[in-house]
Formats: sequence, structure tokens, C-alpha cells
Amino acid sequence: MRLTVDQAFTLREPGARDTAPPAPDGYTVTATPYGTRVDGPDGGRLLYACSEAPADPPAGGSPEGEPFPSQQVDVVIVDVVEAPEAIGALRRAGVVGRTTVVVAVGGDHRVRSPAEFDRRARLWGASAPSDGHELSCPPAAWPPDRVGGPHRVLITGGARSGKSAEAELRLLAEPEVTYLATGPQPGDDHAWAERVAAHRSRRPTWWKTQETLDAAAVLRDATGAVLFDCVGTWLAGVMDACGLWSDDPPADSLETLAAREAELIDAWRQCPALLVAVTNEVGSGVVPATASGNLFRDRLGRLNQLLAAESEQVLLAAAGRIVDLP
Repeated sequence: MRLTVDQAFTLREPGARDTAPPAPDGYTVTATPYGTRVDGPDGGRLLYACSEAPADPPAGGSPEGEPFPSQQVDVVIVDVVEAPEAIGALRRAGVVGRTTVVVAVGGDHRVRSPAEFDRRARLWGASAPSDGHELSCPPAAWPPDRVGGPHRVLITGGARSGKSAEAELRLLAEPEVTYLATGPQPGDDHAWAERVAAHRSRRPTWWKTQETLDAAAVLRDATGAVLFDCVGTWLAGVMDACGLWSDDPPADSLETLAAREAELIDAWRQCPALLVAVTNEVGSGVVPATASGNLFRDRLGRLNQLLAAESEQVLLAAAGRIVDLP
């Protein structure tokens, strides 16, 4: 893709040959770790972001007394199909601030429709102008709002429905994300190890991972954004800790489980962060053959209802498509 600046010169995508051509008088074009930056004669600051933009601010920081970090720009252009996580990296690095307009480009056959491209851009607080659209720098209007905490999103669906991928996609533009992983360690289960490895490979490097069943503690102390994956593995692990997968569970096991569920719901309700959680829709499949399996299905169905009642959004994933449930 090529970007024409003030009808004066053209930029190519960062990393391409002749990315930063000689600039006309009054303009400064600089290759930075974050992409190609253009400083205009009117003080406007534009960045054509590279797909591997680092998430760290530049060494040395900004001089004291500056109202904005020196690396912050007015407009940043990001190929969000190639590297949507670049938005989160640039926000974390201070290149994208509250007043920075993020322009999403790169829509092609890799995204199934223009409507889906626009949906993703809105989730990331970016605008998605049409081809040939003219942008001013500094921008003439404030950037689009994006959801922040406290805000709870519950995504449910069956196996391989795309629910985890949707949860990850929604948080790629966030500068601070805690990944709350509640699944068991893979051990000798090679299939489970492959699934865990696939999830880890999709996460941006700056995301922090907490592997624990004490989900309530993580949610109560959360800042930024949290991806909770998933409620089903959390319940399975807590049932195991309560002895409910055995043929002869302790007498107080159901009472202990109910207390843990209530603790989770309370922490969910009070979580100050942007919280996106994945859960399993298990009531539409085969009837479990065991008493413990039936218990898990029933408890998870009820827990999903209680969490949904405390959520601003509930989404259903099916065949990779997302339905917003009213």
C-alpha cells in the first residue's frame, strides 16, 4: 500500500525499499522502530506503523514538562489485517495516546466482509476510512471511543466455535492485558499440549499470563484488561479440588463448590477492568454418562446464566461467527 502525504510525496509501507524518500521542504521523514514518521510544516505528526512495532517506549523517555510523550503522534496508520496487535504495542509504547487517531487499513480477502473489518476496527478504537479518503493531521475530530473497564463480556459457544479467537481479537489493541488461564497443565496429554501451545502463540509478547484456579483474586485486583479462558476449565478444576469427580465425594463438597462459585460471581461483578471471558455451551450436546458429568453440565449452565446476568455483553460463537445476544 502507498500513502500520499499532502499531494507532495508518497510513502510505502515500512520495511519496503525507499520507504522514506527525500522529503520536500518543511517535512521531516524519519524511519523509527515503530514505523515511518512524518512531521509536517504545521506541526502535525503522522506514523505509518510497521507490523513489528515494539511495545516499549524509546530509551531516554521525554523531557520534563512536555504535555505529551515525544514519541506520541497525531495520526497512526496500521495494517490491522497483517498485525492488529501493533495498535496495542503502540499504545503501550506511548506512541498512540488518547488524542491519537488510529486508522485501520489492509482490508482484503483475509477478512470476510467490509462489515467485519469495520466491526474489528471499532473494537480496537480505530477508524476504517474508505479507499481514497482524505485525512487531516492533526485530526479534525476526536478518535472513536473504545470500551474500557469496568466492562464485562462473556463469550459462550461449543468446542472449536471460535470463542477463544474472538476473545483474543477483542483485546489485541489494549496496552495492558492479563491472560487468566485456568486449564490444567498438559502433562503427557499431547493433544491438550498442542491446544495450549496454539493459544500461547497467538498472544502478544507483552501480555501477562497467570495460571491459577483462584480466578476471583485475579479479577478483584485486575487493571487494564483481562482475558479469562475459560470458565468451563475453572469449574472442572474447582470440582476436582472439591472431590466431586470421584465416586464418593466428601459430604461438604457441594457446599464448598457453591461457595467458590459465589466468590467468583462477586469478583466478576466488582472487577474494575475490561473483562472478556470465554465459557463453554455444554447443554446442547450428548447427555453425560456419569453423575459427575451431569453435575458439571448443570452447574456450568447455571454459572453461565449468573455471569451473563452481571455482564454488559454476552456473545455466542458458532462456526467462527459471532452473535451479540440481547
